Amino acid sequence: MKSPRPWSRGCSGVTLIESMIVVVLLALCATVATPTFVAWRVRDQIDARAGALLGTLAYARGEAIRRQTRIIVCRIDAQRNCLAAGAACPSSGLLDWSCGWAVMAGSEGAWRPLRIQSGLDEIGVASPLTNIAFTPPAGQAIGTLRHFEVAPRASSVAPAKDGRWRRCIRIASGGRARISDGLCEAS
Repeated sequence: MKSPRPWSRGCSGVTLIESMIVVVLLALCATVATPTFVAWRVRDQIDARAGALLGTLAYARGEAIRRQTRIIVCRIDAQRNCLAAGAACPSSGLLDWSCGWAVMAGSEGAWRPLRIQSGLDEIGVASPLTNIAFTPPAGQAIGTLRHFEVAPRASSVAPAKDGRWRRCIRIASGGRARISDGLCEAS
């Protein structure tokens, strides 16, 4: 008579009930973690978009100083041309920069792109400006109310309503830009 194998003694498989408990616990963890993941993703997109715009503004100011010529940052259309002052972004409103922007060098009628940032529909970039110009010799910014507000488009995102997920980019008359948290009108 053969003796039972040592590994088979007292070892039984996983029961159906134990497997179902594990599946339910995994589903519960996924349900609890999903809103946190979505919030993290939206907040990351806002920070990335604000950082891209801040980098573009710094680049434009630097190019105005380096090239000793007027440099503009403007909203662009699908063909990557600057939108006219009264024109709206194709995917959004009149004061929206979400369709993308470009840094342009040259003069009226002969602008050529130096850097282009494509649009991102999930994140809204609003500003009263239709374009902003940086002039030599010190890269001053021309225009008034020089600010941009970066925020999520989804109105269902609760923190977006109170300003915690919004970023404000202000441009000083000297041309330097900075980012702050919250609404632009708050400070």
